[in-house]
Amino acid sequence: MAQFNINMTKDFERDLARFMRLRRVKTKSEAIRLAIREGVERVLGAGQEADFREWIGLAEGRLPGRKERFKDDDELWSK
Repeated sequence: MAQFNINMTKDFERDLARFMRLRRVKTKSEAIRLAIREGVERVLGAGQEADFREWIGLAEGRLPGRKERFKDDDELWSK
């Protein structure tokens, strides 16, 4: 399984803790998996197609509209 690292705001942590209490989930990772699964099911159940294009790069720390300093990892470590 791939690792996923995120930076959480205080609001996100508060909401995640609330979600964990409501769903009686013990770990943050399981709570996030469950929330995503439920979100996808909700979208698909509404007859809409899931669109996660805006998520691209977020797991890697990239921000939309931000200019990248290096083309790829090879260029980053070449000097």
